[in-house]
Amino acid sequence: MRAGILGRVSKGDGTQDPENQLRQLRDFAKAMNYEVVGEYVDYASGGRNDREQFLQMLKDADARKFDLLLIWSLDRMSREGISNTLGYLERLKRAKVAVRSLTESWLDTTDSGLGELLISIFAWVAAQERKRIIERTKAGLEKARANGKILGRPEGSKDKKDRRKSGYYRRWSKEG
Repeated sequence: MRAGILGRVSKGDGTQDPENQLRQLRDFAKAMNYEVVGEYVDYASGGRNDREQFLQMLKDADARKFDLLLIWSLDRMSREGISNTLGYLERLKRAKVAVRSLTESWLDTTDSGLGELLISIFAWVAAQERKRIIERTKAGLEKARANGKILGRPEGSKDKKDRRKSGYYRRWSKEG
């Protein structure tokens, strides 16, 4: 069986490495005697639907370049919520491409019924995790502000006039 491997990390700044996912997915493919015909790796948030390698994977799936997509976990595929995640899984199903997750044994789209129910539940869980990440980021920014850190554009920005007008400048400058 021809397999594609999908990996994703949120940051491409060197602090996150998809190799942990990829190595184990390659080992799994080898153990199952799958022929890996493509690897798709993105360094971007799972909440984005414009990831270059993700879009290429969908295009290759439509072209039937592989029969099975191996993923580390559903949230590595998408954190866009239930409807979008299910939409991607349906698109792959229409292309006759199955999806298997290495860390979530329940995720095997060759099994209908229970598999579809569980996919819906875990797509929701992935969306909730994205919301928690956003909340933690906002909390970190609030803490930085409380500690006197000035966030936003530097004083010499070209849009200073617009920022004054909108209240942005007053909020983040010492003048406000």
